[in-house]
Amino acid sequence: MMTGGNYTTIDDSQKVSGSVPSVPDPGHTTVKFAESNLQTFPPSATQGKISGGSNPPRDADDTFSGPGRSSTDEPHSGGWLHKFTVGAYKPFFDVDTSDVVDRLKESLFPFRGTFTEKTADKPDLYGPFWICTTLIFVAASIGTFVTYVAHKWKKQEWNYDINLVTWSAGVFYGYVTIIPLALYVVLKYFSAPSGLVQLFCLYGYSLFIFIPALCLSVVPVEIFRWVIAGVAGFMSATFVALNLKAHINSAGERSILIIASIFLLQLGLAVVLKLYLFTVTV
Repeated sequence: MMTGGNYTTIDDSQKVSGSVPSVPDPGHTTVKFAESNLQTFPPSATQGKISGGSNPPRDADDTFSGPGRSSTDEPHSGGWLHKFTVGAYKPFFDVDTSDVVDRLKESLFPFRGTFTEKTADKPDLYGPFWICTTLIFVAASIGTFVTYVAHKWKKQEWNYDINLVTWSAGVFYGYVTIIPLALYVVLKYFSAPSGLVQLFCLYGYSLFIFIPALCLSVVPVEIFRWVIAGVAGFMSATFVALNLKAHINSAGERSILIIASIFLLQLGLAVVLKLYLFTVTV
């Protein structure tokens, strides 16, 4: 075939009616792509997972998880408002039965003086609360039972005194709250500050000895009741004084006066309990 002075020869094998000449197959061709820097999803690391304790992914919204804060952390108020939340006092109730039992046993051996050392890292308010609550119940029930038996023994009319419950609650809750607060201020004044929660813990467990003492007060012998009240008061006062002695010694010359005041105040509590709870008058 001739076109514009150029000659093109077409073989008979290529003459196909109404079709384009076939293109020979070049064989298998490998196509190579440049290595991509795209990040796989989800990430192989634990970053950003709900179950993890690390920060969220970089492209995540930081509204609910700020820097240095785990996504599982509970939100809490800052400053003094945090003291009015339940989370602020949760660590002081994080004890198990074995912890409470060991501390109760420690209070029954006052001459060891190792209670503050064992509870320095983890003082609790769980034990003191239930000790005071149990004391209120025991004082009201034992006092009521003893007076009932005394009146019936003499065949006299007996009336239940509801004020025994409110009086017991005021004495035990008030003592274990006010005395540690006052002692905290005094120690801070003499440059021998102590943890307030640790003082609450110490004074709360120091009252445990009065629970069996109140139970033994059902014996209708006045001398025996005085002995029980005296022994319980002496053990409780020794427990508090010896556990605070090593700490209060840093207050200097006034340390002896402070320790003596703590001892006598605890004995005074025993005397008050004897006069109002251990004494039965008909």
